[in-house]
Amino acid sequence: MFSNVYVRTIILSRVLLHLGIWVRNYAVLLFVSELTNNNPVYVSLISVAEFAPIFLFGLIGGTFADRWRPKRTMVWSDLLSALSVGAVLLALMNGGWVALLIGTFISASLSQFSQPSAMKLYKRHVPAEQLQGAMAMSQTLVAVFTVLGPVIGTFIFIQFGITVSLILTAVLFLGSFLILATLPRDAEEPKSEDAGGFIEELKAGLRYIGSNQSLRTLCLTFFAVGLASGLTQPLQIFLVIENLGRDKQFLQWLVMANGAAMLAGGALIIGIAKKVRPQMLLMVGLLVSAVCTMVMGATTTIWLMIVLLVISGFFFPCIQSGIQTLLVRNTEGAFIGRVSGTITPVFMGMMVIGMFISGYLKETLSLVAVYVVSGVLIMIGAALLLPLLVEKKGKKQSGPAL
Repeated sequence: MFSNVYVRTIILSRVLLHLGIWVRNYAVLLFVSELTNNNPVYVSLISVAEFAPIFLFGLIGGTFADRWRPKRTMVWSDLLSALSVGAVLLALMNGGWVALLIGTFISASLSQFSQPSAMKLYKRHVPAEQLQGAMAMSQTLVAVFTVLGPVIGTFIFIQFGITVSLILTAVLFLGSFLILATLPRDAEEPKSEDAGGFIEELKAGLRYIGSNQSLRTLCLTFFAVGLASGLTQPLQIFLVIENLGRDKQFLQWLVMANGAAMLAGGALIIGIAKKVRPQMLLMVGLLVSAVCTMVMGATTTIWLMIVLLVISGFFFPCIQSGIQTLLVRNTEGAFIGRVSGTITPVFMGMMVIGMFISGYLKETLSLVAVYVVSGVLIMIGAALLLPLLVEKKGKKQSGPAL
């Protein structure tokens, strides 16, 4: 798989890009926390700056990504991200710390143009038998930085401060820009049948999703799973304090166990990617996650909690790899940006709604009840995949499987 220049180059650029993002995010978080004496309003604005662009520019960025050449889009996105960090650093030196939030918002917005373009390059240049392995490798990379990113970002800020952290972020973004610049030149961009103005192409993308059963199914699954994820994400600390009777610092060990299992699971998926259909990977991953979620909400035993986190972490790459592979395989190249830019915000939007109501549900019901509800929602998401599984099984005799 690494013999493919597109896989090798994109993965290497993403290593630098993810590292830069984590260094930036934790530098901004810790700096603003110190400067504002842990003011919850300003600290929450950091999350808004990081996640709001997914809602505001997901579909817009995906539509432009379909109109523009993918390599050029990715290269310019990384370059502009580096320049935005440089501008923020200059503003910070003059006392304008609010520019940190603006710079984070701009950089996160540019990612909404870059990510769909990477999917387009995978769609065009990665053979079908390697595609699922490439998706698994990308998700394994995310898992690596989920574990290492906070540690590296915190260490750099504590040791060297905000200025060095931002300089390093800009350097890493520039490194990603230079690596992507070595890709072969883009071919002339083909136009879809509905090509026209921006609004027309955006509408065409939505119609395309509505007419594609596989993509409609994935949207519904994202809807349920996103809400389930949001319900439990803010409550992890209560599993440690209330269920396990430990202090909040113990949460880091649970996160590390979960992250290490993700790495192992990602490595396994890369090895078996050619042998297992992506919809089956997704179904298995969701069912295992549902069971683990419900039991985690009820257990008061430390060793069982760790075992459940390891199991759920091990199967998590099945979910991500399955979703990404299904998206790419079921989408025509001319629509890949709009599809990615539409379906991802569905997940994020429902996750934010879940996070918003999780505390209220915990107070109204109980911690166990919220985790059971989350597990049931994940099971519903898995059940929504059944028509897709049956359909693909029926088509297997007459054509290649999805």
